Amino acid sequence: MVDVIIPAYNEEGNIEVIYKELSNTLKDLKYTLIFIDDGSTDKTYDHLVDLYDKDKKHIKVIRFSRNFGKDAAIYAGLNHVKAEYTCIIDSDMQQNPKYILDMLKFLEKNTEYDQVAMVNDYKEASKFQRLAKTSFYRLLNRLSDQKFVTGASDFRVLRKYVVKAILEMKESNRFTKGLFSWVGFNTYYMTYKVDKRHSGESKFKFRKQISYGIDGILSFSTKPLKIATLIGSIISLIAFIYLIQIIGETLLFGKEAPGYASMMCVILMLGGIEILVLGIIGEYIAKSYIETKNRPIYLEKNSLGFDDDIL
Repeated sequence: MVDVIIPAYNEEGNIEVIYKELSNTLKDLKYTLIFIDDGSTDKTYDHLVDLYDKDKKHIKVIRFSRNFGKDAAIYAGLNHVKAEYTCIIDSDMQQNPKYILDMLKFLEKNTEYDQVAMVNDYKEASKFQRLAKTSFYRLLNRLSDQKFVTGASDFRVLRKYVVKAILEMKESNRFTKGLFSWVGFNTYYMTYKVDKRHSGESKFKFRKQISYGIDGILSFSTKPLKIATLIGSIISLIAFIYLIQIIGETLLFGKEAPGYASMMCVILMLGGIEILVLGIIGEYIAKSYIETKNRPIYLEKNSLGFDDDIL
């Protein structure tokens, strides 16, 4: 009835716990747990092998050749699901499996909805984290043609045809939150409480969050290019007006042109803006360059459970 995708990167202390919680939560349903080891360097895979040996009926494992990122892990899991419903959940126990039943019940009762997404209201986050995250979503919504709900997570349940639609998008630069929005299906947003990590530390540090946010903006908006064009046009107009002013004052009044300091300020300002604009253009060119290579989104080292007769 439900396939659960669990991306894991260096989560050796959480694998057993998330398995037990999911098994207890879904015990009355027909389910499959698809773990994706995203190139872990600790004993995550060893724990997954042990779980598979104990419960071949419910567990499947995909092991990447290296770390390709959570978005690639989600894509790999979606490629292997078969059930009517698909759930995506993190392996760190911050997303309580009990919410899966709430999402499934909602979809069963409300056939007009195609997916349910859990929303983090950031009540447990610091003021700085709340400000940073809400500001990012505000900026993303201003720049993008797609609309994003603040705090909407990858923790969600999808109907089978929604999974099929997402798999049809083959781009290498995958911003999964954007893809969920872009497909355009009817989504119900449900608030949830984020629990504390059971073990280990988050691999998604603030610097990575910033980088991921920039990737999201570049993947779903061309407005930064339009803004760069607008800035260039405005500065060119100001420079032209300033040039006419200097020529006029020099010819009519014999006034000397501005000195070294003022000219250097103008040159440095224009140079900085020019580098910024070139940087924006370069980011888009780089993403296009990567896409033209048509490399696989992930490489599988080995897998467990997909060829078993029992499955």
